[in-house]
Amino acid sequence: MDLRHFLMCLSLCTAFALSKPTEKKDRVHHEPQLSDKVHNDAQSFDYDHDAFLGAEEAKTFDQLTPEESKERLGKIVSKIDGDKDGFVTVDELKDWIKFAQKRWIYEDVERQWKGHDLNEDGLVSWEEYKNATYGYVLDPDDGFNYKQMMVRDERRFKMADKDGDLIATKEEFTAFLHPEEYDYMKDIVVQETMEDIDKNADGFIDLEEYIGDMYSHDGNADEPEWVKTEREQFVEFRDKNRDGKMDKEETKDWILPSDYDHAEAEARHLVYESDQNKDGKLTKEEIVDKYDLFVGSQATDFGEALVRHDEF
Repeated sequence: MDLRHFLMCLSLCTAFALSKPTEKKDRVHHEPQLSDKVHNDAQSFDYDHDAFLGAEEAKTFDQLTPEESKERLGKIVSKIDGDKDGFVTVDELKDWIKFAQKRWIYEDVERQWKGHDLNEDGLVSWEEYKNATYGYVLDPDDGFNYKQMMVRDERRFKMADKDGDLIATKEEFTAFLHPEEYDYMKDIVVQETMEDIDKNADGFIDLEEYIGDMYSHDGNADEPEWVKTEREQFVEFRDKNRDGKMDKEETKDWILPSDYDHAEAEARHLVYESDQNKDGKLTKEEIVDKYDLFVGSQATDFGEALVRHDEF
């Protein structure tokens, strides 16, 4: 069985066995914070390091000498400069920060890619994915409804497959596995969410379906305070047209909110702090000159680097 579906089934079984009626299920897809560090450049650049590199990669730079940090940073700058014009713009920097923050997604895709590109041609067809994922589990006596899952997967695969040839490039396969990360896949995220919650299949999510998705009475007469708050949220904010239910657009506003763009704010901050000639874009030299803002090294974090070295 495909790892993704095995873990899905395992998590569902675990959730059923261990969940408590007071626990809250959160379906909202928020943009993650760039770092859990305090953003205070007067104190340290740790937040900027995490934002620019990702928290795990930032740790590796703390082990390097300033010279090694500058050399590796220079190579990264060449990757960030997408159009190879010798300058890094705010948009290019923002795209890089988003990539660095979501590196785990691409690592997940790489792991799954190896198990699904069966003929090793650098593409994954729907047939390859279906055979690798469902080839041995389509048993009519099986307790799980794998056929229904397969139909849902095929619909999502076709949505991710932009040219409609039922063969996914790595980018299309990424959109299939992580649709919430792609604008053109957001409708399928909303559709799948509504199908999960809309128990009477009328195409809407009413108040009781909304509450029932995240809370089970389980014989308890008294609802926790957070459930009462969610009821109020539904009436006041979720159900915008006050018809007693959420339609597709209202559901989309709920699960895919327009969050503050932390990556863009950080990109503008890094450009402002490093742009020596104030032309609104950065050269490699400008970035490397301010290397301590972008990356760590033993010079900027020597004590912590020694601690980490001892751990290894």
